Amino acid sequence: MLQISKLTAGYGGPPIIHDVHLSVLEKEIVTIIGPNGAGKSTVLRSIFGLTEISDGSIRFLSQELVGLKTKDIAYRGISYVPQGRAIFPNLTVEENLEMGTFMLTDKKQVELDKECIYEKFQKLKRHRHTKAKTLSGGEQQMVSIGRALMSKPALLLLDEPSIGLAPLVIEEVFHKLQEIRRDGTALLIIEQNATLALEISDRAYVLELGRNRYEGLGKELLHDPKIGELYLGKRHVITKAP
Repeated sequence: MLQISKLTAGYGGPPIIHDVHLSVLEKEIVTIIGPNGAGKSTVLRSIFGLTEISDGSIRFLSQELVGLKTKDIAYRGISYVPQGRAIFPNLTVEENLEMGTFMLTDKKQVELDKECIYEKFQKLKRHRHTKAKTLSGGEQQMVSIGRALMSKPALLLLDEPSIGLAPLVIEEVFHKLQEIRRDGTALLIIEQNATLALEISDRAYVLELGRNRYEGLGKELLHDPKIGELYLGKRHVITKAP
């Protein structure tokens, strides 16, 4: 579905990422982990046309995305949930969802799609006429994800979906991400809670200093002592036989 090759990109100065490669298959959850400053967000922003790309290729469903405007990338079936719950605070939940329907002209279909989002996020249905700024952090994140789903993307990009959320809310959000995958949408996730992200991921990539460092199956990386010590905050203890 998505194939990134030799991607070098930044924001006008020296490149942030160098020769990055990764792929996402249909209905797959792929996670990018790594230390702060590794260039993880730059990868997502590059896919969505928000960086200056100096080299490399980003192909989605066999079409090249490099050089396209963000709106044209969205039309091809990619949605982006940026870090920090980027909602419209003075709009209601329903109005926020409607902001994700700019590609749709059929009003009846828009109403059906909103009901699908409310079915998935029951808490939002109770607050559909409430201003988004009054919601809890977890509810605001659900608004942001719901709005991105209104365009029915084939690929959903999520930048730190758990940031600033309580542990129980994080579990709920990740449960919803698995539901979204089961419904047929592939996900590419950057996540500070690397352990939880690897648990639900089919595959994962580790970036360091803007370059690929490791890659593999999510659960393999989760249980790799080297990955655990370097990136998951786990100490590898070697037990000696008595």
